[in-house]
Amino acid sequence: MTTSAPPAAEPLLKGRRRAADASFHRLTFICGALVLLILALIAIVMTKQAWPILGNHARNFFLGTNWNPEATRPSFGALGFVYGTVVTSVIALIFAVPMSVGIALLLTEVAPRWLRRPATFVVDLLAAVPSVVFGLWGVLALAPALQHVYDHLAHAFHAVPGLSVVFSANDGGGGSGRSFFTTGLIFALMITPIITAITREVFATTPSSQKEAALALGATRWEMVRVTVFPHSRHGFTGAVLLGLGRAMGETIAAALVIGSSVQVTPHLFSSGDSMAAVIANQFGEATGDFRAALIGLGVVLFALTVIVNLIARLIVGEAAAATSGVGR
Repeated sequence: MTTSAPPAAEPLLKGRRRAADASFHRLTFICGALVLLILALIAIVMTKQAWPILGNHARNFFLGTNWNPEATRPSFGALGFVYGTVVTSVIALIFAVPMSVGIALLLTEVAPRWLRRPATFVVDLLAAVPSVVFGLWGVLALAPALQHVYDHLAHAFHAVPGLSVVFSANDGGGGSGRSFFTTGLIFALMITPIITAITREVFATTPSSQKEAALALGATRWEMVRVTVFPHSRHGFTGAVLLGLGRAMGETIAAALVIGSSVQVTPHLFSSGDSMAAVIANQFGEATGDFRAALIGLGVVLFALTVIVNLIARLIVGEAAAATSGVGR
């Protein structure tokens, strides 16, 4: 025997539900708007603090390569820092993307079930390691060891046009191993868990029917992955790569320890350099006046770049999710 609410109580219950739904809607809207408001306030405050440089010396700031805050007439050219940020991030992607794809395929298509969970845990554990640990390991262990490798590569490619310029270090860095390339390798280790985690989830959304159909037609496992998993996951994978790029561009402590703190725009990947995040961490404590405004200006540029990269990633991931749900329907 079922009981129902009295007729007089039904409108009251419906009214309470509508009020609860409306309150929940307002709360979620406020939370979302608060995030956007905080981002806008960050951009406004930082731009205002950096305006003495961005407004009065914008040409030299964005196109200049000379950074000398201690001179009689200080110069604040940010191009060397932007260059170092972009180069180290690209190097990181070159190494991290293939490694992340391989790990994701291992965890979704190859590894037995009993191995997948512990392997996933180990990969995710890398994301929990503080960046300063990566930086200390890089400057104390990896950089000195890689310097010998850099010397061998420079000797091997010294007669090859183009490669002789890229794989050399003509900056007089003293053979410490602190360079664009070393920093890119450290960044690759740091962003691999991010790209792997998203790529693994995207690969797992590939319908089993498509994979089984490819195998039933005689495709090998690699051919099945190539014709079903990769096309189905390309948008989500692109979003994962861009999210990893945003993380690499904004990394601070590891870059400050490993990159070498030498402001230059050079094709020599084994040379020392600098990045926007690293110079802010190294010099902001002693900065005043226009020097401080220039460092904040670097922060504005870095903030804009990372926001743009992450927005592009979110749009790509959102389009992939919409396309997947549309196929599912």
